Amino acid sequence: MNESILKSLLKEYEQKRIYAELDLDNRKKELYKHNPKLEEIEKQLNLYAIQIAKSILLSNNSSNYLENLETKIANLNKEKNVILNSLNIDESFFRPKYECLLCNDTGYIQNGINSALCNCIKQKLFDIEYNKSNIHDLKNNNFDCFNISLYSNTVNEELYNSNLSPQDNIINIKKICMNFIKNFNNPLEKNLLFTGNTGLGKTFLSNCIANELIKNGKTVLYQTAPVMLDTIMDYRFGKANISKNVYDNILDVDLLVIDDLGTECINSMKFTELFNIINTRILNQNNHITKTIISTNLSLQNLKDTYDDRIFSRFVGHYNICRFFGEDIRFKK
Repeated sequence: MNESILKSLLKEYEQKRIYAELDLDNRKKELYKHNPKLEEIEKQLNLYAIQIAKSILLSNNSSNYLENLETKIANLNKEKNVILNSLNIDESFFRPKYECLLCNDTGYIQNGINSALCNCIKQKLFDIEYNKSNIHDLKNNNFDCFNISLYSNTVNEELYNSNLSPQDNIINIKKICMNFIKNFNNPLEKNLLFTGNTGLGKTFLSNCIANELIKNGKTVLYQTAPVMLDTIMDYRFGKANISKNVYDNILDVDLLVIDDLGTECINSMKFTELFNIINTRILNQNNHITKTIISTNLSLQNLKDTYDDRIFSRFVGHYNICRFFGEDIRFKK
């Protein structure tokens, strides 16, 4: 992890938090300007809350005194709710509008005395350090832009070795992708292997899935196979100041997208690393669901011929294999 990037992001988060809290103050001022009774109730509720806290701290908590305060608070809350209901305002109005409701724009999740980076800031780190250089225009690759009319609805068994048209095939693949997103947290849901020629939408659908999962609070790391394996080799041999975090992120990120499998220069060490990555992520270690999308221009037979039985058996047993076929859609847009 690049500490200077993290520090810069945390400053951005601090500003976002300040703006959200200022926005709340301004909204409340506007509300109270037109409804002074609400401000009066709010001040009285805060006063009673302080009195209860003081009473408990000073052990001056006679049951009658506390019950009396609690009754007053309950009555004030009823009065407040009546006014808010008449204005069609709910309690969420009185909370800052943080972008991330998990960390309240702090960047950290608190778990008892421990804290950990929130997925929202992890994803920003991944985007800056890895994804932006690999994924073009990720945010605009979404299912709303999915156009099945780009695929032919003509069946050509001789050409495509299928009794489905390219259009029916891509519709089936889309259903598999949607189920993958819906059942992502199910350890029994298989990973995805996209195979087929270039220009058939493999990368586009990978990006669509990534977008949806990021919206659901998952972290996504995109790597081309050559870059990923070369980076791991550099880490193993202590080159280029590659930290262990890079390797750990590949193993631990919620969704790892490996693009262009089969274009890497392969050797026995890279075989071993690729197997370790694929196998480790299948195991969902420490009760953490990790899934992988692999995209390749190689056919299944070519994959079998290129990679050893250990890797190929993982593809067959733990991946939904989606074969893309048809004409290059890039020329139809």
